[in-house]
Amino acid sequence: MALAGLVLVIAAVFVAVILPRLSAAKPNLADSAGIRVNPVDGLSDDFIMGADVSMLAQIEAEGGKYYVNGVEEDCLQILKDHGVNWIRLRIWNDPTDEKGQPLGGGNNDLQRTIAIAARAKAMGFKFLLDFHYSDWWADPGKQNRPKAWEGLDSEQLKQAVYDYTAEVIRSLAEADAMPDMVEVGNEVNNGMLWPDGEISGLASEQVGGYDGFSDLLKQAIQAVRDNDPNNNKPAKRIRIMIHLGNGGDNGLYRTVFDALTERNVDFDVIGLSYYSYWHGSLNELKNNMNDISKRYGKDVVVAETAYAYTLDDADGFANLFGENEQNLGGYKATLQGQATAMRDVIAAVAQVPDGRGLGIFYWEPDWIPVEGAGWKTGEGDTWDNQALFDSNGNALPSINMFDLVKPAPGRTVIPATITEIYPMQITLPVGDMLKLPVTVPAVYSDDSIKKVVVIWDKVDPAQLASEGSFTVFGMVTSTDLKAEADITVGGPKNYAQNPGFESGDFAPWIVSGSSQAVDISSEAQNVHTGSEVLHYWLDGPFEFTVSQTITGLENGTYSLSLWIQGGGGEDTLQLSASDYGGEPLSVDIVNTGWQVWTNPAIENIVVTNGQCTIGIKVASGGGSWAFIDDVGLFQK
Repeated sequence: MALAGLVLVIAAVFVAVILPRLSAAKPNLADSAGIRVNPVDGLSDDFIMGADVSMLAQIEAEGGKYYVNGVEEDCLQILKDHGVNWIRLRIWNDPTDEKGQPLGGGNNDLQRTIAIAARAKAMGFKFLLDFHYSDWWADPGKQNRPKAWEGLDSEQLKQAVYDYTAEVIRSLAEADAMPDMVEVGNEVNNGMLWPDGEISGLASEQVGGYDGFSDLLKQAIQAVRDNDPNNNKPAKRIRIMIHLGNGGDNGLYRTVFDALTERNVDFDVIGLSYYSYWHGSLNELKNNMNDISKRYGKDVVVAETAYAYTLDDADGFANLFGENEQNLGGYKATLQGQATAMRDVIAAVAQVPDGRGLGIFYWEPDWIPVEGAGWKTGEGDTWDNQALFDSNGNALPSINMFDLVKPAPGRTVIPATITEIYPMQITLPVGDMLKLPVTVPAVYSDDSIKKVVVIWDKVDPAQLASEGSFTVFGMVTSTDLKAEADITVGGPKNYAQNPGFESGDFAPWIVSGSSQAVDISSEAQNVHTGSEVLHYWLDGPFEFTVSQTITGLENGTYSLSLWIQGGGGEDTLQLSASDYGGEPLSVDIVNTGWQVWTNPAIENIVVTNGQCTIGIKVASGGGSWAFIDDVGLFQK
């Protein structure tokens, strides 16, 4: 009886305690609540399936909890059980305000970083440490000195970087939390620790340029090397990463890493941020990674990526990902879309030649909406719809993608099929020529959104001769679904040609002057409408004009406008109209910041000779940048 009773007790414990935990740790991957993720061939056993959990300590301190199948678990354990093998943590020097109050966003000082890092290392995770070298958020738009380093001259700043980096590495080593990889600076597109380490600035500013930036990087890297007990063991030593944003921008990466390589900066890994709704197409990411890994002989890691599983906002504080980001990102904001988006980034990294693609880090999968754990003190969570947990801390089925991407018996690739074709909305003036798009967006069964070629039905020209609306249907190969375009005839005609640069080139615009400063960009976060935008930037002095002459105009009064956003600091930035039969007209433009769009205009252009030359003139001492879209010349 005693043995039988013991067996019953053990069985009861197993059913009540152990079995639920096993179920939580290893969910049924075959069904995963309907989530389907195709395996990725060629994944190495040590491929980085990483997660940046820099918010975790603050979320836990404010009462946030995490669950799998209704059972509360340690967030790190949940991530580990679902295939995550690395963590990433940012570190700020002193994330407090002038009164000593915490700034929020994780409050990631040394003490908090050590606590999470030691916990993760004890659980078997590998660890990427992300130095921001600031007291708070550092990114391409801001790289501010920490309070303690204000007023230091160049030599003192370099020493401070060395001393601080060494102190952090030693402190982590003492806590058995030694990093396996170290990121010296966060998204350092334009350097760090401005202005000494700023690559380019306004003409009126004195910046350190690539020499200053490289000197600071060398101090940080040397401090890591000097305090790494395995530095003389290449297979075991800490790997050094230099990390830029805008992962689809090959020109940026070539420019920065050519300069760093010329200055003999010692590093091992190139890190990229890639959010498909901000940083271009997946092909642009692939092409960039393939190029830079070969060009510099370095491994690559997508150090930040994420996607939304819903468009809903859980805490009443606006999220960074909304409907516009879904339209630009290439996937629906669903559980399946989130999983597919991440699977595709993993596949992109895995295909980098010679095994140079090491892996990815999902940025803040833990960031559930908890009061007191917002992006800054007193404000909310901008990321809750991109977490891998729902608003109550329950692990989402999409978290299984870390395991499901791994090839295994029974896991086969199932091609995605078209399930929906988005209707197009087109408005054009009476009598204008209808140009139907060659491709339209289609939704696939894996919730990816891709453009497909359409063969449209013929349109009766009589339908364009008067105001009204009608629908045109088209055929898409490999589906019975019909494409459709809802046409509205009416409204003013835009006489500017290629007004949004959607052709992908300048024609019929003419670029004169410093043409190397101007290009057509498809970075989704910088587009006003459509998918392309004119972009300018150069680190040295430049001056150019972009113009076109429009002929065949009916004499009368016109208005000219455009949409623009940029960093400011140009010596000259003008929109102009000339050669229309009157005195040249222009309006000065002042840019005030990234994604701060303005709509400058010239009114009352009285055309008397049937033509008008429209132009944009820019002159800068170097470092000025902007994005220009939707140029319009309309008859009033």
